[in-house]
Amino acid sequence: MQKLLDLISKEAMAAFEANGYDGTYGKVTLSNRPDLCEFQCNGALAAAKTYKCAPFQIAGKVAESLKGNPMFASAESVNPGFLNLVLSPDFLAGYLQEMAADEERLGCGKCAAPKTIMIDYGGPNVAKPLHVGHLRSAIIGESVKRLGKFMGHSVIGDVHLGDWGLQMGLIITELKARKPELVYFDEGYQEEYPKEPPFTISELEEIYPSASARSKEDEAYKDEAMQATYELQHGRKGYQALLSHILDVSVNDLKRNYEDLNVSFELWKGESDAQPYIPDMVRKMKQEGFAYLSDGALVVDVKEDTDTKEIPPCMILKSDGASLYNTTDLATIVWRMKDYRPDEIIYVVDKRQELYFTQVFRCARKTGLVGPETELTFLGFGTMNGKDGKPFKTREGGVMRLEYLVSGINDEMYKKITDNHTVEEEEARKTAKTVALSAIKYGDLSNQASKDYIFDIDRFTSFEGNTGPYILYTVVRIKSILKKYQAMRELPSGAEILPACTGSEKALMLEISKFNGMVENAYEEAAPHKVCSYIYDLANAFNHFYHETKIMAEPDEMKQAGYIKLLWLTKRALEICIDILGFEAPERM
Repeated sequence: MQKLLDLISKEAMAAFEANGYDGTYGKVTLSNRPDLCEFQCNGALAAAKTYKCAPFQIAGKVAESLKGNPMFASAESVNPGFLNLVLSPDFLAGYLQEMAADEERLGCGKCAAPKTIMIDYGGPNVAKPLHVGHLRSAIIGESVKRLGKFMGHSVIGDVHLGDWGLQMGLIITELKARKPELVYFDEGYQEEYPKEPPFTISELEEIYPSASARSKEDEAYKDEAMQATYELQHGRKGYQALLSHILDVSVNDLKRNYEDLNVSFELWKGESDAQPYIPDMVRKMKQEGFAYLSDGALVVDVKEDTDTKEIPPCMILKSDGASLYNTTDLATIVWRMKDYRPDEIIYVVDKRQELYFTQVFRCARKTGLVGPETELTFLGFGTMNGKDGKPFKTREGGVMRLEYLVSGINDEMYKKITDNHTVEEEEARKTAKTVALSAIKYGDLSNQASKDYIFDIDRFTSFEGNTGPYILYTVVRIKSILKKYQAMRELPSGAEILPACTGSEKALMLEISKFNGMVENAYEEAAPHKVCSYIYDLANAFNHFYHETKIMAEPDEMKQAGYIKLLWLTKRALEICIDILGFEAPERM
């Protein structure tokens, strides 16, 4: 189904051509003065230079050509040469009727050439609890993935676990200090290692910070941890068995936490999965003359002549031969290309890592890890700050665990729900969890990803204003009306959306009509905030219409059925959008 703006532009372009002008001047946009018109075309202003005549004359001729067109209620030329357009209510109703006929997608077509896209998001370290710093990558990455899938692409989300490096050596060293009798530390042990891990998730989460703190004060302890890391990375069986336990225990806990955010991953790969690819990758970079030694470290130059600021070389191996994040990320690209051959890899990470990813991307291209046909995309996000404008912290000044944040907002929503209504405990808890998730996700996603934002729990959990709970309240209100109608009579199978009779009804219909163009644009720009902006405008338009219209008291059954069909279409558009954002609406609130 064609986007509404494309259909309008097509008519305007034909009118320009009919009057002897280049049709490309007929591109139409949404009006920036909705008090004057619904759509506008400014092409006559640009055409005036080419055709050496006043823009008002050009716009006047085009407007005259459009006056008999059934698509428009009015087409006017306004000084100095704007073309102001108002849609015919009949045409708009017909367009929405066509949208409603496609119940699944509301006329939003899938892409003509589906791609395989990998999204690297999440990025937690094993053996550590998720904290608020992990929130944005998870929420934004999940929404971008859902947008891609809705548009028909094959999208693969990879959590990319931090499961390699010194942190693993620290855990092993601390565990050895506490439980030296464990068979994992006996180099002569030849039997099968135990299947049950020698620690719980709670113990594991306490072991790492203790080990990290001790390593900063005890040089010998740090050296022992570095040696353990080296032995792990070079195949010591007992340590690799411990790594498997660490991963099993930690990943199960991570999955539970991500599930609470309605975030999922197709792949649970980590840095350790990239290790087998490193030796061949490094050998190839050396043999082909890309990698060279600089102060003992192996590096690849990635600067370009057009750079306006210095781009340091990309370090492949440290002077002691150890790998780095750069090494692991490049080797991860190797296995992703080998196993999936993606057309695009998107990295959803803190925007402060932009220079780092510039180095990695350039190195990958220069050394042939990816070809020119593969896109490498950096989607950097800003900081989540508290009301003081500084990175979000607990009241004690520490980094808040993500599950505590989610739990706190769940409790806040439960209180609001039970304060206003008498609800069964189980239903209230379930509804509170659903609404709390909308508050968190919408609060984040309604901001442009690259910008810092204030995480204001009081504002995000409000049922008024630009919030997730307000959007859900609107969906629930529509569900309630539809249930009341269905209790009275069935929706006639031939019910049609009728031409708007009031300004608020037409305004609602115009907002709905933007759906397919908005989704396509949000995908192209990897911009979930555009979905949020759309549903906020749509919810406002609906609530304005609802307050001005006696839907259930309408005596004309055909007219009432038209209202109900319009409400269903509004609900469907909202439900598709909140699913893309990663949450859903309860049955009642």
